[in-house]
Amino acid sequence: MRILDICAYTWQAGGPPKIIFDHTQVALRYGHQVDILSPYSPGETPYPVPEGARLILCKRTPVISRFFREVSGELYQYLKQHIHEYDIIHCHGLWHFGTLAPFMLDNRVAKAITIHGVLDRWAYNNNNWKKSLIDRLAQKAYLRRASLVQINNTDEREDLMRYLGYQHPNVVIIPNGVKMSDFVNLPPKGTFRQKFNIPADKKLVLFMSRLNIKKGLDLLLPAFRDYVKDHPDTVLILAGSDDGYEAATRAFIEQQNLGDSIRVVGLLTGDDKKAALADADLFTLPSYSEGFSMAVLEAMASGAPCLVSDRVGFGEAIREHKAGELVDLTPESVRAGLEKTLSNDALRHQMSQNATNLLRNQYDIDIVAKRLLDAYELVVKPEA
Repeated sequence: MRILDICAYTWQAGGPPKIIFDHTQVALRYGHQVDILSPYSPGETPYPVPEGARLILCKRTPVISRFFREVSGELYQYLKQHIHEYDIIHCHGLWHFGTLAPFMLDNRVAKAITIHGVLDRWAYNNNNWKKSLIDRLAQKAYLRRASLVQINNTDEREDLMRYLGYQHPNVVIIPNGVKMSDFVNLPPKGTFRQKFNIPADKKLVLFMSRLNIKKGLDLLLPAFRDYVKDHPDTVLILAGSDDGYEAATRAFIEQQNLGDSIRVVGLLTGDDKKAALADADLFTLPSYSEGFSMAVLEAMASGAPCLVSDRVGFGEAIREHKAGELVDLTPESVRAGLEKTLSNDALRHQMSQNATNLLRNQYDIDIVAKRLLDAYELVVKPEA
């Protein structure tokens, strides 16, 4: 098959580029062709591309993209000229220009859309005026026309039905996956602590995601403030690019005199990212809304015990397999979760082992990527 993924394929975009990267590696191994079409703006850093795939960057349109960020005339022109060269177009997310443009063109090419959690009630209500405008113009109509809608969990099936008013006829539940082999050889313990001057006698709590309010930072920050009063031997590391909440985060740290207890270290990649996961006594993401969190999958794959909300995309599986500690969306619940997990070494060790077994059996990338390729095959129209 000739596959075209459309996504903002940059480090700043969060989880979808990593998902595409891992799926592309598997698709190439099965002999498929993969191109990635991405809008971008100056200053953004493209995500790595698997060897054998092709990244096509298209500049966002000035002025318009200030209000509707993904709009790109170059992207539209590329599709207009080349859409017929592909067997399937896979759009990631909703309300992006790249999710709309393919439907304006060749109706003969199969089109897939992955929701990525954006129809969750919390996510949908954020910036709703833009979404309502795009819905009226096209998005609902185009989603109805999609050959395939990929969702990550059963909650998204309900979100999709609520949004459309009926159940789309071709929905497939395929979770995100993680390449377990990427986390077999981690940097030696202590590497991250040494680089960032974190004392060895302090427990390290790691938050690694975009600094966005939807990630639950407004819950985590006051929860950790209260926790560290009684447990000053603990440090919270906030690792991630700014996505609208860094200024508020830094203001909170300053106002609460937490500069020695909370560190903002920016986006971590490569060995720095793995070193942070290797050194973490606890990974946390009390998020309000996730399609299926790659950050949590990677933390689990690295062996870091996890304290997360049940909104990370696979909360029921985490609960069933005792693969992490789940918290409610309140500072008090997060505070209690910190207390419970950080005071019990045996509990954290058992959660880590349970998470590893869960990932190997259900979320290894080779398993889930093959399921997506099989779903493609069912909707791709044979050539005349």
